[in-house]
Amino acid sequence: MKAWNSVPVPRLAGAVQPLRVFDTATGQLTTVHPEDGQAGLYVCGITPYDATHMGHAATYVTFDLVNRLWRDGGLSVNYVQNVTDVDEPLLERAERDGVAWQDLAAGEIALFFEDMEALRVLAPRHYVGAVEGIPDDVSAVEQLVATGAAYFVPVPEGAVDPAARGDVYLDLSQQPGFGSVSGWTRPEMMAVFADRGGDPDRAGKRDQLDPLLWRAARQGEPSWPGGDLGDGRPGWHIECSTIALRYLGATFQLQGGGKDLTFPHHEMSATQACALTGRNAFAQAYVHQAMVGLEGEKMSKSKGNLVLVSRLRRQGVDPLAIRLALLGHHYRNEWSWTDQDLEAATERLAQWRAAAQVAQSTTPANTDVVTQVITDVRTRLTDDLDSPGAVEVVDAWANATASDSSQAGGSDIVEAIDALLGIKL
Repeated sequence: MKAWNSVPVPRLAGAVQPLRVFDTATGQLTTVHPEDGQAGLYVCGITPYDATHMGHAATYVTFDLVNRLWRDGGLSVNYVQNVTDVDEPLLERAERDGVAWQDLAAGEIALFFEDMEALRVLAPRHYVGAVEGIPDDVSAVEQLVATGAAYFVPVPEGAVDPAARGDVYLDLSQQPGFGSVSGWTRPEMMAVFADRGGDPDRAGKRDQLDPLLWRAARQGEPSWPGGDLGDGRPGWHIECSTIALRYLGATFQLQGGGKDLTFPHHEMSATQACALTGRNAFAQAYVHQAMVGLEGEKMSKSKGNLVLVSRLRRQGVDPLAIRLALLGHHYRNEWSWTDQDLEAATERLAQWRAAAQVAQSTTPANTDVVTQVITDVRTRLTDDLDSPGAVEVVDAWANATASDSSQAGGSDIVEAIDALLGIKL
Protein backbone atom coordinates (compact mmCIF):
# COMPACT_ATOMS: atom_id res chain seq x y z
CA MET A 1 0.00 0.00 0.00
CA LYS A 2 1.35 3.42 -0.92
CA ALA A 3 1.88 5.75 2.05
CA TRP A 4 1.27 9.48 2.23
CA ASN A 5 3.62 12.06 0.71
CA SER A 6 6.66 13.22 2.69
CA VAL A 7 8.03 16.74 2.83
CA PRO A 8 11.71 17.37 1.99
CA VAL A 9 14.05 17.49 4.99
CA PRO A 10 16.95 19.98 5.00
CA ARG A 11 20.43 18.57 5.58
CA LEU A 12 22.28 20.16 8.47
CA ALA A 13 25.98 20.56 9.20
CA GLY A 14 27.70 19.81 12.48
CA ALA A 15 28.32 16.89 14.80
CA VAL A 16 25.41 14.71 15.86
CA GLN A 17 25.07 12.79 19.12
CA PRO A 18 23.60 9.26 19.19
CA LEU A 19 19.95 9.02 20.20
CA ARG A 20 19.06 7.68 23.64
CA VAL A 21 15.51 6.62 24.48
CA PHE A 22 13.73 4.93 27.36
CA ASP A 23 13.33 1.22 26.69
CA THR A 24 10.19 -0.19 28.28
CA ALA A 25 11.63 -3.72 28.33
CA THR A 26 14.68 -2.82 30.44
CA GLY A 27 13.28 0.23 32.22
CA GLN A 28 16.43 2.13 31.30
CA LEU A 29 17.71 4.69 28.83
CA THR A 30 19.41 2.96 25.94
CA THR A 31 21.33 4.17 22.90
CA VAL A 32 19.75 3.29 19.55
CA HIS A 33 22.32 4.21 16.94
CA PRO A 34 23.38 1.21 14.83
CA GLU A 35 27.04 1.12 13.90
CA ASP A 36 26.35 -0.18 10.39
CA GLY A 37 24.30 2.92 9.53
CA GLN A 38 21.07 0.97 8.94
CA ALA A 39 18.27 1.79 11.37
CA GLY A 40 15.02 -0.18 11.58
CA LEU A 41 11.88 1.44 13.00
CA TYR A 42 8.49 -0.24 13.34
CA VAL A 43 5.55 1.83 14.55
CA CYS A 44 2.12 0.25 14.97
CA GLY A 45 -0.49 1.96 12.84
CA ILE A 46 -4.18 2.68 13.17
CA THR A 47 -7.25 0.50 12.95
CA PRO A 48 -9.13 2.67 10.45
CA TYR A 49 -12.63 2.91 11.84
CA ASP A 50 -12.46 6.55 12.98
CA ALA A 51 -10.40 9.70 12.47
CA THR A 52 -6.98 10.61 13.88
CA HIS A 53 -7.25 11.93 17.45
CA MET A 54 -4.57 13.64 19.52
CA GLY A 55 -3.37 10.38 21.06
CA HIS A 56 -2.61 9.07 17.57
CA ALA A 57 -1.07 12.37 16.52
CA ALA A 58 1.19 12.46 19.57
CA THR A 59 2.43 8.94 18.81
CA TYR A 60 3.26 9.60 15.17
CA VAL A 61 4.87 12.96 15.89
CA THR A 62 7.03 11.33 18.59
CA PHE A 63 8.35 8.66 16.24
CA ASP A 64 8.72 11.23 13.49
CA LEU A 65 11.31 12.82 15.79
CA VAL A 66 13.15 9.49 15.94
CA ASN A 67 13.09 9.24 12.15
CA ARG A 68 14.34 12.83 11.76
CA LEU A 69 17.09 12.45 14.34
CA TRP A 70 18.37 9.23 12.80
CA ARG A 71 18.39 10.86 9.37
CA ASP A 72 20.17 13.88 10.82
CA GLY A 73 22.77 11.45 12.15
CA GLY A 74 23.42 10.11 8.67
CA LEU A 75 21.56 6.82 9.13
CA SER A 76 19.53 5.10 6.46
CA VAL A 77 16.12 4.63 8.10
CA ASN A 78 13.88 1.72 7.17
CA TYR A 79 10.62 2.88 8.71
CA VAL A 80 7.75 0.39 8.60
CA GLN A 81 4.17 0.98 9.68
CA ASN A 82 1.13 -1.28 9.43
CA VAL A 83 -2.56 -0.48 9.19
CA THR A 84 -5.01 -2.97 10.68
CA ASP A 85 -7.47 -2.80 7.80
CA VAL A 86 -9.46 -5.81 8.97
CA ASP A 87 -10.30 -6.44 12.64
CA GLU A 88 -13.30 -6.66 14.96
CA PRO A 89 -13.60 -2.92 15.77
CA LEU A 90 -13.61 -2.06 12.06
CA LEU A 91 -16.17 -4.73 11.23
CA GLU A 92 -18.40 -3.71 14.15
CA ARG A 93 -18.30 -0.01 13.20
CA ALA A 94 -19.06 -0.80 9.56
CA GLU A 95 -22.04 -2.93 10.56
CA ARG A 96 -23.30 -0.23 12.91
CA ASP A 97 -23.08 2.43 10.20
CA GLY A 98 -24.41 0.23 7.42
CA VAL A 99 -21.35 0.57 5.20
CA ALA A 100 -18.95 -1.91 3.64
CA TRP A 101 -15.97 -2.45 5.91
CA GLN A 102 -13.60 -1.97 2.96
CA ASP A 103 -15.12 1.45 2.21
CA LEU A 104 -14.93 2.52 5.85
CA ALA A 105 -11.28 1.50 6.02
CA ALA A 106 -10.37 3.22 2.75
CA GLY A 107 -12.02 6.47 3.80
CA GLU A 108 -10.38 6.60 7.20
CA ILE A 109 -6.96 5.67 5.80
CA ALA A 110 -7.26 8.55 3.29
CA LEU A 111 -8.16 10.95 6.11
CA PHE A 112 -5.24 9.66 8.19
CA PHE A 113 -2.91 10.37 5.28
CA GLU A 114 -4.23 13.93 5.06
CA ASP A 115 -3.63 14.43 8.78
CA MET A 116 -0.09 13.05 8.61
CA GLU A 117 0.78 15.26 5.66
CA ALA A 118 -0.67 18.29 7.42
CA LEU A 119 1.37 17.52 10.55
CA ARG A 120 4.49 17.04 8.37
CA VAL A 121 5.09 13.49 9.63
CA LEU A 122 7.54 11.74 7.32
CA ALA A 123 6.02 8.72 5.60
CA PRO A 124 7.30 5.19 6.26
CA ARG A 125 9.28 3.40 3.60
CA HIS A 126 6.82 0.51 3.85
CA TYR A 127 3.15 1.05 4.72
CA VAL A 128 1.52 -2.36 4.88
CA GLY A 129 -2.10 -3.34 5.35
CA ALA A 130 -3.06 -6.35 7.44
CA VAL A 131 -4.91 -7.74 4.42
CA GLU A 132 -1.74 -7.47 2.31
CA GLY A 133 0.15 -9.49 4.89
CA ILE A 134 -2.27 -12.42 5.13
CA PRO A 135 -0.18 -14.81 2.97
CA ASP A 136 2.77 -14.29 5.33
CA ASP A 137 0.47 -14.78 8.33
CA VAL A 138 -0.74 -18.09 6.94
CA SER A 139 2.80 -19.34 6.39
CA ALA A 140 3.85 -18.23 9.87
CA VAL A 141 0.92 -19.87 11.63
CA GLU A 142 1.36 -23.07 9.63
CA GLN A 143 5.00 -23.11 10.78
CA LEU A 144 4.00 -22.64 14.41
CA VAL A 145 1.44 -25.42 14.18
CA ALA A 146 3.97 -27.74 12.51
CA THR A 147 6.51 -27.21 15.28
CA GLY A 148 3.93 -27.73 18.00
CA ALA A 149 4.18 -24.12 19.21
CA ALA A 150 0.53 -23.50 18.30
CA TYR A 151 -2.66 -25.53 18.64
CA PHE A 152 -6.22 -25.67 17.34
CA VAL A 153 -9.35 -24.91 19.35
CA PRO A 154 -12.64 -26.12 17.84
CA VAL A 155 -14.83 -23.32 16.51
CA PRO A 156 -18.34 -22.83 17.84
CA GLU A 157 -21.36 -23.35 15.66
CA GLY A 158 -21.56 -20.77 12.92
CA ALA A 159 -18.30 -21.49 11.15
CA VAL A 160 -18.60 -21.26 7.38
CA ASP A 161 -17.08 -24.70 6.92
CA PRO A 162 -18.33 -27.29 9.43
CA ALA A 163 -15.12 -29.18 8.78
CA ALA A 164 -12.92 -26.23 9.72
CA ARG A 165 -10.03 -27.32 11.90
CA GLY A 166 -10.61 -24.49 14.33
CA ASP A 167 -9.06 -21.30 15.62
CA VAL A 168 -5.32 -21.36 16.21
CA TYR A 169 -3.61 -20.13 19.39
CA LEU A 170 0.02 -19.78 20.42
CA ASP A 171 1.00 -21.96 23.37
CA LEU A 172 2.67 -19.45 25.69
CA SER A 173 3.87 -22.20 28.00
CA GLN A 174 6.53 -22.97 25.37
CA GLN A 175 7.73 -19.35 25.14
CA PRO A 176 10.17 -18.58 27.99
CA GLY A 177 10.62 -15.01 26.81
CA PHE A 178 6.96 -14.12 27.25
CA GLY A 179 6.64 -11.14 29.59
CA SER A 180 10.06 -9.67 28.81
CA VAL A 181 8.70 -6.68 26.87
CA SER A 182 6.20 -5.38 29.41
CA GLY A 183 7.70 -6.83 32.59
CA TRP A 184 4.15 -7.21 33.87
CA THR A 185 2.94 -9.78 36.37
CA ARG A 186 0.22 -12.22 35.38
CA PRO A 187 -2.44 -10.38 37.46
CA GLU A 188 -1.50 -7.14 35.69
CA MET A 189 -1.86 -8.84 32.32
CA MET A 190 -5.19 -10.44 33.20
CA ALA A 191 -6.57 -7.11 34.39
CA VAL A 192 -6.46 -5.61 30.88
CA PHE A 193 -6.34 -8.58 28.51
CA ALA A 194 -10.06 -8.77 27.75
CA ASP A 195 -10.41 -5.01 27.34
CA ARG A 196 -7.52 -4.94 24.85
CA GLY A 197 -8.75 -7.52 22.40
CA GLY A 198 -7.99 -10.73 24.29
CA ASP A 199 -10.37 -13.64 24.92
CA PRO A 200 -9.35 -15.06 28.31
CA ASP A 201 -12.57 -17.02 28.75
CA ARG A 202 -12.51 -18.84 25.41
CA ALA A 203 -13.20 -22.49 26.09
CA GLY A 204 -10.51 -24.88 24.93
CA LYS A 205 -7.51 -22.60 25.33
CA ARG A 206 -4.58 -24.06 27.25
CA ASP A 207 -3.95 -20.75 29.00
CA GLN A 208 -6.22 -17.75 29.30
CA LEU A 209 -3.50 -15.48 27.90
CA ASP A 210 -2.69 -17.54 24.82
CA PRO A 211 -3.08 -15.17 21.83
CA LEU A 212 -5.20 -15.87 18.78
CA LEU A 213 -3.13 -16.49 15.65
CA TRP A 214 -5.81 -17.47 13.12
CA ARG A 215 -9.58 -17.08 13.35
CA ALA A 216 -11.48 -19.73 11.40
CA ALA A 217 -14.09 -18.33 9.03
CA ARG A 218 -17.49 -17.41 10.47
CA GLN A 219 -20.74 -16.68 8.70
CA GLY A 220 -20.99 -13.02 7.78
CA GLU A 221 -17.31 -12.24 8.32
CA PRO A 222 -14.60 -11.71 5.71
CA SER A 223 -12.17 -14.59 5.29
CA TRP A 224 -9.23 -15.61 3.15
CA PRO A 225 -7.67 -18.92 2.09
CA GLY A 226 -5.59 -20.29 4.94
CA GLY A 227 -3.90 -23.32 3.38
CA ASP A 228 -3.69 -26.12 5.91
CA LEU A 229 -5.38 -23.87 8.48
CA GLY A 230 -8.63 -23.58 6.57
CA ASP A 231 -10.30 -20.33 5.55
CA GLY A 232 -10.19 -17.49 8.04
CA ARG A 233 -8.30 -14.34 8.94
CA PRO A 234 -5.33 -13.50 11.16
CA GLY A 235 -5.43 -12.48 14.77
CA TRP A 236 -4.40 -8.94 15.63
CA HIS A 237 -0.84 -9.50 16.88
CA ILE A 238 0.47 -11.80 14.16
CA GLU A 239 0.18 -9.11 11.47
CA CYS A 240 2.88 -7.01 13.16
CA SER A 241 5.09 -10.04 13.77
CA THR A 242 5.12 -11.02 10.11
CA ILE A 243 5.23 -7.51 8.63
CA ALA A 244 8.24 -6.63 10.79
CA LEU A 245 9.97 -9.90 9.96
CA ARG A 246 9.45 -9.38 6.22
CA TYR A 247 10.55 -5.75 6.01
CA LEU A 248 12.99 -5.41 8.92
CA GLY A 249 14.32 -8.89 9.54
CA ALA A 250 14.63 -10.97 12.68
CA THR A 251 15.79 -8.03 14.77
CA PHE A 252 15.75 -4.25 14.43
CA GLN A 253 16.39 -1.16 16.51
CA LEU A 254 13.06 0.17 17.75
CA GLN A 255 9.41 -0.74 18.01
CA GLY A 256 7.07 2.07 18.94
CA GLY A 257 3.46 2.84 19.67
CA GLY A 258 1.09 4.09 22.32
CA LYS A 259 1.61 2.96 25.90
CA ASP A 260 -1.57 0.89 25.75
CA LEU A 261 0.14 -1.34 23.17
CA THR A 262 2.81 -2.47 25.65
CA PHE A 263 0.54 -5.33 26.62
CA PRO A 264 -0.81 -7.36 25.00
CA HIS A 265 0.09 -6.18 21.51
CA HIS A 266 3.84 -5.60 21.67
CA GLU A 267 4.31 -8.43 24.13
CA MET A 268 2.48 -10.89 21.91
CA SER A 269 3.90 -9.76 18.57
CA ALA A 270 7.44 -10.06 19.95
CA THR A 271 6.76 -13.47 21.50
CA GLN A 272 5.29 -14.77 18.25
CA ALA A 273 8.23 -13.45 16.21
CA CYS A 274 10.70 -15.13 18.56
CA ALA A 275 8.76 -18.38 18.28
CA LEU A 276 9.13 -18.13 14.49
CA THR A 277 12.83 -17.22 14.42
CA GLY A 278 14.14 -19.08 17.44
CA ARG A 279 15.80 -15.87 18.67
CA ASN A 280 15.53 -14.51 22.19
CA ALA A 281 14.77 -10.93 21.19
CA PHE A 282 12.84 -9.00 18.56
CA ALA A 283 13.25 -5.22 18.72
CA GLN A 284 16.31 -3.92 20.54
CA ALA A 285 14.20 -1.27 22.28
CA TYR A 286 10.49 -0.68 22.88
CA VAL A 287 9.43 2.95 23.16
CA HIS A 288 5.94 4.00 24.17
CA GLN A 289 4.04 7.26 23.91
CA ALA A 290 2.12 8.11 27.07
CA MET A 291 -1.63 8.50 26.93
CA VAL A 292 -3.16 11.83 25.95
CA GLY A 293 -6.38 12.64 27.73
CA LEU A 294 -9.19 15.15 27.66
CA GLU A 295 -10.48 16.67 30.88
CA GLY A 296 -8.65 14.07 32.96
CA GLU A 297 -9.78 10.96 31.03
CA LYS A 298 -7.92 8.89 28.46
CA MET A 299 -8.79 10.04 24.95
CA SER A 300 -10.13 7.03 23.05
CA LYS A 301 -12.56 6.02 20.36
CA SER A 302 -14.48 3.81 22.77
CA LYS A 303 -15.12 6.73 25.14
CA GLY A 304 -15.98 9.10 22.30
CA ASN A 305 -14.01 11.94 23.91
CA LEU A 306 -11.87 12.70 20.89
CA VAL A 307 -10.12 15.83 19.76
CA LEU A 308 -9.65 15.17 16.06
CA VAL A 309 -6.85 16.58 13.96
CA SER A 310 -9.14 16.75 10.91
CA ARG A 311 -11.83 18.64 12.81
CA LEU A 312 -9.35 21.23 14.05
CA ARG A 313 -8.01 21.60 10.52
CA ARG A 314 -11.53 22.19 9.20
CA GLN A 315 -11.94 24.89 11.83
CA GLY A 316 -8.94 26.69 10.36
CA VAL A 317 -6.34 25.72 12.95
CA ASP A 318 -2.79 25.74 11.59
CA PRO A 319 -1.62 22.08 11.66
CA LEU A 320 1.84 23.24 12.74
CA ALA A 321 0.29 24.80 15.83
CA ILE A 322 -1.16 21.36 16.59
CA ARG A 323 2.26 19.77 16.08
CA LEU A 324 3.89 22.41 18.26
CA ALA A 325 1.33 21.81 21.02
CA LEU A 326 2.24 18.10 20.93
CA LEU A 327 5.98 18.86 21.00
CA GLY A 328 5.44 20.87 24.17
CA HIS A 329 4.86 17.64 26.13
CA HIS A 330 7.45 14.93 26.74
CA TYR A 331 6.41 11.64 25.18
CA ARG A 332 6.69 9.72 28.47
CA ASN A 333 4.43 12.07 30.45
CA GLU A 334 0.67 11.65 30.42
CA TRP A 335 -1.23 14.87 29.83
CA SER A 336 -4.64 16.21 28.84
CA TRP A 337 -5.36 18.30 25.79
CA THR A 338 -6.76 21.77 26.51
CA ASP A 339 -7.73 24.79 24.45
CA GLN A 340 -5.00 26.63 26.31
CA ASP A 341 -2.39 24.24 24.86
CA LEU A 342 -3.48 25.14 21.36
CA GLU A 343 -3.68 28.86 22.08
CA ALA A 344 -0.17 28.89 23.55
CA ALA A 345 1.19 26.89 20.60
CA THR A 346 -0.45 29.25 18.12
CA GLU A 347 1.14 32.24 19.84
CA ARG A 348 4.51 30.46 19.99
CA LEU A 349 4.36 29.64 16.29
CA ALA A 350 3.74 33.31 15.48
CA GLN A 351 6.75 34.33 17.58
CA TRP A 352 8.96 31.75 15.89
CA ARG A 353 7.83 32.89 12.44
CA ALA A 354 8.58 36.50 13.30
CA ALA A 355 12.09 35.50 14.37
CA ALA A 356 12.48 33.40 11.22
CA GLN A 357 11.76 36.43 9.04
CA VAL A 358 14.58 38.30 10.75
CA ALA A 359 16.94 35.30 10.53
CA GLN A 360 16.30 34.76 6.82
CA SER A 361 17.12 38.40 6.08
CA THR A 362 20.27 38.44 8.22
CA THR A 363 23.50 38.81 6.22
CA PRO A 364 26.10 37.74 7.09
CA ALA A 365 24.88 35.01 9.43
CA ASN A 366 26.04 34.93 13.02
CA THR A 367 27.65 31.51 12.92
CA ASP A 368 28.19 31.38 16.68
CA VAL A 369 24.45 31.76 17.28
CA VAL A 370 23.64 29.22 14.55
CA THR A 371 26.00 26.63 15.98
CA GLN A 372 24.77 27.10 19.54
CA VAL A 373 21.07 26.89 18.72
CA ILE A 374 21.41 23.81 16.50
CA THR A 375 23.70 22.08 19.02
CA ASP A 376 21.30 22.79 21.88
CA VAL A 377 18.24 21.55 19.97
CA ARG A 378 20.06 18.38 18.97
CA THR A 379 21.28 17.82 22.53
CA ARG A 380 17.78 18.07 23.95
CA LEU A 381 16.21 15.82 21.33
CA THR A 382 18.86 13.10 21.40
CA ASP A 383 18.44 12.92 25.19
CA ASP A 384 15.26 10.80 25.28
CA LEU A 385 13.39 12.95 22.77
CA ASP A 386 13.19 15.96 25.07
CA SER A 387 10.96 17.98 22.75
CA PRO A 388 9.83 20.43 25.48
CA GLY A 389 13.50 21.21 26.11
CA ALA A 390 14.10 21.72 22.39
CA VAL A 391 11.08 24.01 22.20
CA GLU A 392 12.51 26.06 25.06
CA VAL A 393 15.77 26.46 23.13
CA VAL A 394 13.89 27.84 20.14
CA ASP A 395 11.80 30.07 22.42
CA ALA A 396 14.99 31.58 23.85
CA TRP A 397 16.31 32.18 20.33
CA ALA A 398 13.05 33.80 19.20
CA ASN A 399 12.92 36.04 22.28
CA ALA A 400 16.55 37.07 21.85
CA THR A 401 15.95 37.85 18.20
CA ALA A 402 12.94 40.02 19.05
CA SER A 403 15.11 42.25 21.24
CA ASP A 404 18.36 42.06 19.27
CA SER A 405 18.42 41.18 15.56
CA SER A 406 22.09 40.20 15.81
CA GLN A 407 20.91 37.10 17.72
CA ALA A 408 18.84 35.91 14.76
CA GLY A 409 21.78 33.82 13.55
CA GLY A 410 20.68 33.12 10.01
CA SER A 411 18.55 30.92 7.80
CA ASP A 412 20.37 27.76 8.95
CA ILE A 413 18.46 27.97 12.24
CA VAL A 414 15.16 28.06 10.37
CA GLU A 415 16.22 24.97 8.40
CA ALA A 416 17.26 23.20 11.62
CA ILE A 417 13.84 23.82 13.19
CA ASP A 418 12.32 22.31 10.07
CA ALA A 419 14.69 19.32 9.90
CA LEU A 420 14.69 18.39 13.58
CA LEU A 421 11.29 19.51 14.90
CA GLY A 422 9.30 19.33 11.68
CA ILE A 423 8.14 22.94 12.03
CA LYS A 424 8.25 24.87 8.76
CA LEU A 425 8.48 28.59 9.56
